Amino acid sequence: MLQEFIQICENILGSVREPLLVLNAELEVVQANKPFYVAFDLQANETEGLSIYQIGNGTWNIPELKVLLEKILPKNSFMNDFAVEHDFPKVGRKQLHLNARRIYDESRQAHLILLAIEDVTLRENLSRNLEDLVKARTFEVTEAKEHAEQERMVAEAALTEIRNLRKQLEAERAYLQDEIRLDNNHESIIGHSDVLNSVLVKVQQIAKGDTTVLVLGETGTGKELVARAVHAMSLRKDRPLVKMNCAALPSNLIESELFGHEKGAFTGADCKRLGRFEIAHRSTLFLDEIGELPLELQPKLLRVIQEGEFERLGSSQTLKVDVRLIAATNRDLAQEVSNERFRSDLWYRLNVFPITMPPLRDRAEDIPELVEFYVKKICKRMGKNIEVIPTHVMESLQNYQWPGNVRELENVLERGVINSSGPKLRLMDEIKSLPKSPTLTYQKMESVERDHILKVLQQTHWQVSGVNGASEILGLHRSTLRARMRKLGIQKPRFS
Repeated sequence: MLQEFIQICENILGSVREPLLVLNAELEVVQANKPFYVAFDLQANETEGLSIYQIGNGTWNIPELKVLLEKILPKNSFMNDFAVEHDFPKVGRKQLHLNARRIYDESRQAHLILLAIEDVTLRENLSRNLEDLVKARTFEVTEAKEHAEQERMVAEAALTEIRNLRKQLEAERAYLQDEIRLDNNHESIIGHSDVLNSVLVKVQQIAKGDTTVLVLGETGTGKELVARAVHAMSLRKDRPLVKMNCAALPSNLIESELFGHEKGAFTGADCKRLGRFEIAHRSTLFLDEIGELPLELQPKLLRVIQEGEFERLGSSQTLKVDVRLIAATNRDLAQEVSNERFRSDLWYRLNVFPITMPPLRDRAEDIPELVEFYVKKICKRMGKNIEVIPTHVMESLQNYQWPGNVRELENVLERGVINSSGPKLRLMDEIKSLPKSPTLTYQKMESVERDHILKVLQQTHWQVSGVNGASEILGLHRSTLRARMRKLGIQKPRFS
């Protein structure tokens, strides 16, 4: 029967295109077909009659093949797609799929083994290359997706920043439009007296840093000019100086002006509004009349100074700002702290670098220069031409005590220009000289200020605001004047 099967195998082997081997029970090669010899570059004398492990001088002594033939196949009738990868000296590295089947005789004895060999080297290489290509492409796509996501996030962050900058620019534009009218009235600090030079030295010392500055001085001495000078010499000078007068607003609106509000935060809040701190981000905020700041708002201001953060009215979102603060007051804040009208911790935070602007009576030598400046400025606005300041007029101006300081001087000169019909300045009001006293105490000066305000109020029949009102004559904002009247205990008589 064995010979008959071998004869049949010879006919079959000749027609099969894949390499085939017929092995006997001792694993010796009984027969191999031509595709086997071609595929592995072997001859019959190197193959037939030899153990499969001795084919080609032992090149088929493959550990995986032994596992198939000696361990797996004895327990199974067949085994398909058994993978073997091996280096053959003549044909190189091959990846093979082996299909082995035992052939039995009539007594169910295994006499032969048919071993079909499929060379899948090219297919596996292509598969691996494709797999590597897919992995590489997947990595590229993933990387591109991550890059696109990063770019999207950067673009969204940039868009958010643009939106925030746009809001800030819109707020700055609205603020600056309100300030345009003040530009024509803006002037530098005028004078060369020793006391004024000492102020300018302090301005130069502190300008470059971010230290909080407290400007002290009586009403009308030019505290805002000091704030402008500090800002103009600072590293923040490219952005506008933002300012707010704490005495010019009702207490219930100061918080909204400083910190902003969300839409619907309170009755009348029809839209979101940025506060002065947001507008002054990376710039300087000047808070005039800081002594008028309500006590309940002082902790919130202290928090911004210390930590640079706050929340808008009606919002729980904490905002961070980078703001350099300059504050000014005509009050004795130390006394206000003692009277429990000003927080001591806020006072210590503000009083880091105080600059005191001297009153006009202490720098009388600057008055001629100030008079010349203001007369030219007023004449230009009114279309007049005044070239002569009489000596007696200048002497009276220099001898006057000026409780309203430079602002009062400007108002007196404006009335004088209006009253002058020719090229010579004629003052409208008689200025009474008061004896100068360099040793006046704060209480005495307060008394002088009270008497002067009372006199002006009586002359205007207690008209505080409006044309020819006391606030216009004194050069004060009406809210500031009312605050001074409350502080000095000035009340309008019931029958006046």
